[in-house]
Amino acid sequence: MTNNNIIIFDTTLRDGEQSPGASLDINEKVQIARQLALLNVDVIEAGFPVSSPGDFESVSRIAREIRGISVAGLARAVEKDIDSAARALEKAEKPRIHVFLATSEIHRKYKLLKAKEEIVHLAVKGVAHALKYVDDVEFSTEDASRTEPDFLIQVVEAVIDAGAKTVNIPDTVGYATPDQYASIIRGLKENVKNIDKAIISVHCHNDLGLAVANSLAAIKAGAQQVECTINGIGERAGNAALEEIVMAIKTRHDFYQRSTRIVTKELIATSRLVSTLTGLRVQRNKAIVGENAFAHQSGVHQDGVIKERTTYEIMKPEDVGYLKTKLVLGKLSGRNAFKTRIKELGYELSEKEFERAFEEFKHIADKKKEVFDEDIEAIIGIEKMEVPHIFQLESLSISCGPTTVPTAGVRLKLQDGRLVDNTTIGDGPIDALFKAVDLSTGIPGKLQDYNIRAVTSGKDAMGEVYVNVEVDGKTIGGRAVSTDIIEASAKAYLNAINKVAAMKQK
Repeated sequence: MTNNNIIIFDTTLRDGEQSPGASLDINEKVQIARQLALLNVDVIEAGFPVSSPGDFESVSRIAREIRGISVAGLARAVEKDIDSAARALEKAEKPRIHVFLATSEIHRKYKLLKAKEEIVHLAVKGVAHALKYVDDVEFSTEDASRTEPDFLIQVVEAVIDAGAKTVNIPDTVGYATPDQYASIIRGLKENVKNIDKAIISVHCHNDLGLAVANSLAAIKAGAQQVECTINGIGERAGNAALEEIVMAIKTRHDFYQRSTRIVTKELIATSRLVSTLTGLRVQRNKAIVGENAFAHQSGVHQDGVIKERTTYEIMKPEDVGYLKTKLVLGKLSGRNAFKTRIKELGYELSEKEFERAFEEFKHIADKKKEVFDEDIEAIIGIEKMEVPHIFQLESLSISCGPTTVPTAGVRLKLQDGRLVDNTTIGDGPIDALFKAVDLSTGIPGKLQDYNIRAVTSGKDAMGEVYVNVEVDGKTIGGRAVSTDIIEASAKAYLNAINKVAAMKQK
């Protein structure tokens, strides 16, 4: 840990789970904890052990399984809470007990019914009790942003004297503004005599939409730890979003002069896992991890990105886990984007053919929000263009089920009449099928996109399969129709491979 390194304290499994409708079972919490370990967060706040038997067990399991990362359990400044957290963290490699107590006048008067002197006494007592179990104790002054500055200084100084290694200054109800919050952090650094003995942490809520801005302002003012959640989930309007804070620090290193240990390429995978397991969908225009975060539809923007990515992108999509920039083709798209996509699909058009296709593309785009690859192939008449049958599907077989290893076998007929048979296993039947085709053709492809849609209605509907397959750095489209989706998948994949093989022959 260097002075320039910001500690990322992830509270997705504690504060994030408090989002209405986001309850997680034990196995789901452990699954997310494993992904957070891959993301390389510094601290995982695994839960609030005293709150329920389930939360106690999930903290215990995470403490047993996660190595190399601090695992924290939350506790009020009450002995039974601290005892429960200590038991849950017994097997942790790096246990931390996170003790909290409200300090603001409104909480003292209406929730706790206690005077300032009692608050200081309880805070110190809570830290001292936690230190009987672990060396790493964090203390949170709940509702710090609405606490009188002199009293906040008094409490922080007292808990550091008592042995707290981290003092957290939460904006519990999202009330602060960036300048105000930064001034609170600077005030603590300037006026708490023993502040050099502890890490200053910040924990911001998003009630006014300022959680990330407040957190970054605090970092600039000297905070060394940020408490945040994946996708910004949490109570009410949520918490500061981990992915936004991390990428702001990375992208604007020139301004913040700070860094993190986060493996940013795991951000998309982590975001999607949390979204799937909590059922809380990520809005399309969400920064960093939203579906539109690296998508461009304006023709001017698309043209700029094609010529030089940095014209309209300040981050590389690959850095956060996306495969590449997404150019969404629609009525605002220009010639350059349309021409680029045609080339990516593996086709060459004369200038005259391109102009006719572009005119038809604009006509269709006026009727549809988004023009897909299959629409483009229809526009350029791919159904009428002969795709050489270098490889033909003669037969296939699939074996799969809950207790069966997915296996697929294919028989292909080559141009010279020879038959090739291969059988492989995969993560699922389609994965196994495509691997068998790769083995039989000798042209390994990387599946980039796979879509199925019904062409007709009814249980015997015709199914249309579209695939995008990357071969040697180029993405080629394939399409096929059948009442058997497995067969359509194999033929669509072969359709793309045949295009590649034809280009190789030429």
